[in-house]
Amino acid sequence: MTTLTKPATAGTGTGARVRFGDLVAAEWIKLWSLRSTCWGLAVTALIVVGTNVNSAISDMNNWARYSPGIRDNFVPTWSIRDAFTDPAALVLVLATASIGAIMIVGEYSSGLIRTTFAAVPARRSVLAAKFLVVTPVMLAYGAVVSGASFWVTQAILSREDVGLSISYPGALQAVTASALLPAVCALVGMGLGALIRHTATTIVTATLLLLMLPTMIEPNQPWKAALHHALPLNAWQRLTDISPVNLGPPILYPATITESWLVYAIWPLVAAVLTLIVVPRRDV
Repeated sequence: MTTLTKPATAGTGTGARVRFGDLVAAEWIKLWSLRSTCWGLAVTALIVVGTNVNSAISDMNNWARYSPGIRDNFVPTWSIRDAFTDPAALVLVLATASIGAIMIVGEYSSGLIRTTFAAVPARRSVLAAKFLVVTPVMLAYGAVVSGASFWVTQAILSREDVGLSISYPGALQAVTASALLPAVCALVGMGLGALIRHTATTIVTATLLLLMLPTMIEPNQPWKAALHHALPLNAWQRLTDISPVNLGPPILYPATITESWLVYAIWPLVAAVLTLIVVPRRDV
């Protein structure tokens, strides 16, 4: 006589449990199975590096027409700005935040999230696996894009002996801040996706929060300055600004380097915590 056994169910406490490594592998497959991920990262990298390189080439083409004042302040003020231009940063922020959001929202839109949570009721483990996959991918991606931008632009600027080496004071800080920016924005995008669960609305919200809001707040009062400095894009601008002189309007309430690094740490941490709290408590 044959004895029937109950099939093992993940997360029920009986039978074989789904290992966390399996969840990480599954999320890795989900990330790279989306064509938008590969194409988005590749096109964004080309745009970001190309924009920065174009800035360096333009400076070299116009070098003969620059005034002595500009030439005297070119190192490090303009040298580092050629490596990490604001338009390139805007593209990088929007693209990586959108990719991070799609990691969450895409499953809600397709209904795959129901299958995932049915197979693995431990929702926090699934979310932790997502974060564990996205974070190192974006860190590696940021390191490649940031390093390429710095190396190529400074090689171009070296034609007039105005290129920086990585050992120049503040250069490594700027490269590191730019390398970390994609991971910060991707995790914020994931957090917004978990809260909103709608693709278009999530991307619009990320655009407003990460790109529009930093330009709308003028740091001319203490509370406005505090809000201004607390935004990731403004923190990035502070960390990549290694110039010893201020060429723009006087800054009444400047941010410190420590405050800017804290912004980098707090935003993804808050996004991860909110995701781990909200998703397990909401129906799918």
